[in-house]
Amino acid sequence: MLNYDIFTDSSCDLSKEIIEKYDLKVMQLEVIMDDKPPVLNKEIEVKSFYNSLREGSNAKTSAVTPGYFEEHMRKSLESGKDILYLGFSSGLSVTYSNGVMVLKELMEEFPERKISYLDTLSGSGGQALLVYHAALMKEAGASMEEVYKEIDSLREYVHHQVTVEDLMFLKRGGRIDAKSAIIGTMLKIKPIINVMQDGKLASVDKVRGRKASMNELVKRMKENIDTEKLPYVSVYHSDCSAEADALEAMVTAEYPQLKVLRGDVGPVIGAHTGPGALVLCYAGKTIKGK
Repeated sequence: MLNYDIFTDSSCDLSKEIIEKYDLKVMQLEVIMDDKPPVLNKEIEVKSFYNSLREGSNAKTSAVTPGYFEEHMRKSLESGKDILYLGFSSGLSVTYSNGVMVLKELMEEFPERKISYLDTLSGSGGQALLVYHAALMKEAGASMEEVYKEIDSLREYVHHQVTVEDLMFLKRGGRIDAKSAIIGTMLKIKPIINVMQDGKLASVDKVRGRKASMNELVKRMKENIDTEKLPYVSVYHSDCSAEADALEAMVTAEYPQLKVLRGDVGPVIGAHTGPGALVLCYAGKTIKGK
């Protein structure tokens, strides 16, 4: 009997349709706009969020609180369900640590229930691939233990490739200094950013021009993709759907057999990338960051 719930975080940016179809339990990070009271990720309209950023608003993010975790995880356990928690990269947020802390406390209260947790070392489109794969496995009849083992074996091989349009948002987040942001903007430099083995972000290359950055994302994917590990990729964007369409077309021209997960980069990640980010994630032959 598949008597378990899959928990994850709103940083995965999965669509409402997928979340509802597979009954995923998505824990909500919070977003703080211009020092106003925090708002749950799911309560923010994505396009309005990016319009606010373009108009100069400042956005900060806050991890899922222990109280929020406890309320929802307790509900599953009290209903007789086991829990598999696939969390947002610990290299990018304390969300995973908060979730694990709560689960360890609940283990003592519910010793009859099985509770497992795993740091996906991922966010947004990469986390989405892993959670989606877990959901499909569960639907196909896999046990919680089987799903855990599979995701554990895959998480280091899910490559996250990101390019951004506006370097000033990286400057705000401390990813680059002001001088680099100004010079890069003048020269139309577009960084290629990856999530590394430790789940943290790092700039791995830079190219000149938007088209060149998209070509670079696809080039890197072609050099490394392993379609046997996962038969799908993700193409995510922060309010630049036409360019995401073009990126998807480039991918499917090379790999027409692959399913493409499309989604918005939500406010949690978008607060740091700004509008105009493009994300391409896939399972690679090598460990990510290599």
